[in-house]
Amino acid sequence: MQYLVWDKLSESEQAAALQRSSLVSSKALEQSVSEIIEAVAAKGDQALREYSERFDDIPLENIALSQAQIKAAAQDVSPELKDAIKTAMANIDVFHSAQQPQALDINTQAGVRCELRSEAIDSVGLYIPGGSAPLISTVLMLALPARIAGCRRRVLISPAPIDSAIIYAASECGIEEIYQSGGAQAIAALALGTETIAPVDKIFGPGNRYVTEAKRQLSQDHRARVSIDMPAGPSEVLVIADETASPAFVAADLLSQAEHGPDSQVILLSSCESLAKAVIQELDKQLAALPRADIARQALAESRILLLDSLDKAAAVSNRYGPEHLIIQTRSPRALLAQIRAAGSVFLGPYTPESVGDYASGTNHVLPTYGYSRSVSSLSLADFCRRFTVQELSAEGLCALGPSVMTLAQAEQLDAHSNAVALRLASLGVSGPEGSTESVSSPSALSESTSPLRAPSASMEE
Repeated sequence: MQYLVWDKLSESEQAAALQRSSLVSSKALEQSVSEIIEAVAAKGDQALREYSERFDDIPLENIALSQAQIKAAAQDVSPELKDAIKTAMANIDVFHSAQQPQALDINTQAGVRCELRSEAIDSVGLYIPGGSAPLISTVLMLALPARIAGCRRRVLISPAPIDSAIIYAASECGIEEIYQSGGAQAIAALALGTETIAPVDKIFGPGNRYVTEAKRQLSQDHRARVSIDMPAGPSEVLVIADETASPAFVAADLLSQAEHGPDSQVILLSSCESLAKAVIQELDKQLAALPRADIARQALAESRILLLDSLDKAAAVSNRYGPEHLIIQTRSPRALLAQIRAAGSVFLGPYTPESVGDYASGTNHVLPTYGYSRSVSSLSLADFCRRFTVQELSAEGLCALGPSVMTLAQAEQLDAHSNAVALRLASLGVSGPEGSTESVSSPSALSESTSPLRAPSASMEE
């Protein structure tokens, strides 16, 4: 990791110190992903099979797993892992079940009723990265909220061969559709559909830069009509630590993210020089014992240790960076929490490693990266639902509100909008505001009105 003293850096050097990995995006990446999407659109299942052989050297006989294969996977999962999965499921269920949306139903004024309602998204696609580490936890983080929200169709897709533990976890969460495909082609299949995979309404799940770029492109593709959860790509963590922090704990937290992949990024902000230097020593010590040390070293090459003169400045720099994960190991972490404005998920104190949020505390580990945490929220039950409004006006309500609506519509020169109100008011024997095409009369005329179904007195040509 590069060691830098923040106040000795120029503005441009400070900006460079907070840059994400250069692997994140490029024109070549955009073009490559676009070609994959077009291939899936044109060739469907055949494209998925071709890419599986090309990228993973795995021939795909069946893209969909059979129910027999799903049931058989449970036999390959150890009792200890099953127990751990159930513990995590219980906490995730508790935290997400408590997030059920509450309906809103109010009268904004007499006779004007407005509601905010929520319903589950009908069909969701859950992408589970494969690669060198089977992300069982991501299954739980996506499949459980989808089930709790009430999504009717829940589809899981992951690169072949899918680890038995992923299949087992999916089955425990009620997933019945499981498909074998990975990368940008899997996202394209979920968005556009193939002969085997029907398209979904929304796609969830993290992934590498190809997956992230595919999600971005397909969310803007008129053929797909699909939305995505968030810009979620390579993992990142930022740690704020003072002299009270354990160097071993800090190093372990940094490495827990660095081992995800070579394009992950970790940053340490510290107000204590001796702590920062001790962390460097701990990184070398702990790296030596990690099976994924080579991957972690690649990530550390794009990472930083920044020495700052105060924790207040550390909070400001953290907000500027907008980390996916933020760990605060200081004397009074909750005091510093009050200054945090941008983070996907925050971990407080020496006994709250980021790992607990990744697996089993109950919070969701699907989080915005690349600094999007400044405006994008961590995944929650609300992301599996769509909110919509309802309004209902009585005749009295329209008589009271209609003139204002007509005035605003006429000011915007949208006469058809105004006329939609004017016709109804006329049917009630009530006119619009002064200056409209209708003659003015008092809302009290409502009591003398004929049936609301009578023909309006005004000509459409008016």
